Amino acid sequence: MQPQLPISVDETTGIWTTDGLPMIYVPRHFFVNNHVEAEAAIGRETYAASLYKAGHRSAFFWCEQESRTHGLQGLAVYEHYLKRLSQRGWGLFSFDEVDATTGHARIRLEHSVFVLAQGIAGVPVSRDKVCYLFAGWFSGAMDWVGQATGQTWKTHSEETRCAAEGHAHCVFTVTPIAH
Repeated sequence: MQPQLPISVDETTGIWTTDGLPMIYVPRHFFVNNHVEAEAAIGRETYAASLYKAGHRSAFFWCEQESRTHGLQGLAVYEHYLKRLSQRGWGLFSFDEVDATTGHARIRLEHSVFVLAQGIAGVPVSRDKVCYLFAGWFSGAMDWVGQATGQTWKTHSEETRCAAEGHAHCVFTVTPIAH
């Protein structure tokens, strides 16, 4: 996969944009070390819950913007989302299964930034699920698809398998939740 991201850098402000959205470019170890320290400072449970909400909100917003920017509809926006995440260094994301009519999905993540960074530049090594930051992203994108296609469900996503536990890749499961 060749990244082919449309990146623009404003020479006056230094602001990077892709598809009209402002971007930040930082080294992987810098981001992961900040992530690990925030988790240690406030506790994993509290941190994960905050990341889930923020990630859900951000993915929903991103899907709305990209739908307008590229004229994409429904599940095509979610597929575009996984492609863009893969092009930005987070890992390689793909659907193992997806059903936009029911809100179910299983997302495969290979080469996760959080797994690859372990043991480098002070990042601790873990045999636990370390990629939970992404969970809210996948329910946010699916909830956008549901709303855009007239569905009434909302979804929940969780990391159900992580490469840090010794698996070949990570898996996130998205399921509808009761109203």
